[in-house]
Amino acid sequence: MHITRRQLMATGTALLAASALPRRGWSQTILTLGDAELITLSDGNLELPADFIFGPMPQDELGPLLSGFGIDRGAALTPPCNVTLLRRGDTLALFDAGSGLTFQPGVGRLPEALEAAGIDPFDITHVIFTHGHPDHLWGVLDDFDEPFFPDAEHMMGAVEFDYWMDDGTVASIGAERAAFAVGAQRRLEVIADRMTRIADGDEVLPGVTAALTPGHTPGHLAFAVDGAAMILGDAIGNDHVAFARPQWISGSDQDPAMAAQTRLALFDRITADDMAVVGFHCGHGGIGRVERLSEGFAFRPAT
Repeated sequence: MHITRRQLMATGTALLAASALPRRGWSQTILTLGDAELITLSDGNLELPADFIFGPMPQDELGPLLSGFGIDRGAALTPPCNVTLLRRGDTLALFDAGSGLTFQPGVGRLPEALEAAGIDPFDITHVIFTHGHPDHLWGVLDDFDEPFFPDAEHMMGAVEFDYWMDDGTVASIGAERAAFAVGAQRRLEVIADRMTRIADGDEVLPGVTAALTPGHTPGHLAFAVDGAAMILGDAIGNDHVAFARPQWISGSDQDPAMAAQTRLALFDRITADDMAVVGFHCGHGGIGRVERLSEGFAFRPAT
């Protein structure tokens, strides 16, 4: 095992945890699927201007819809960030790595959440990325720019990996996201030699199948677990408008039209197969079910 500076400086607090259950509420929700558990761990909350999501939407229809959710159209949004841990046998797999400490002040809490759950980063066997945005990728390195999960196999969609590693992306992604591209490439360069490139339909772990869900980013992947739950990433990016009006375009998506098509197709699959969902930016721990309404859908949290 490669010994890093972080390991030498670590206090070992996480190794002294009495159990794998949360002690401070960091581990929010657990979904049991046969011999597997899906556990959401909080990386904190983002703070986003409302127009980042709502700007392109039909404002005359948006206002009453937001009122029904108790959302102030003029206030900043503070979506939660739910990193998913899959525990099955000897496998401890994280889906996404959180934000790290250099993106926004309200995020980067995943190390605390892991410690509270009694899990050392060295125990993580796999880190599987839905996509390369900062709140999903930047936590993959520690404060010394070394892999935070040094013994883990890392997996990312080949389309997504190639997109962020392309030197042309920083020029084409738009000024407001240029830092995303620079930050993604820097981190992916560090972990490139431990990265397994995956594709739509691949069984990345026993019972876990990748599903190409593009639009939010070009190679975004969701992951079906045992045919009973779908880890959404940002393919369905919130638990309000994205559910209620999935056909509306969102400013948070890099290709808004394609993302809307993806949401509609994903909702059809989820409801047809009666799957639970795990939403990275959904409230109440992110785990719940989807209800089809006369118009749109609704997120029904497990807690």
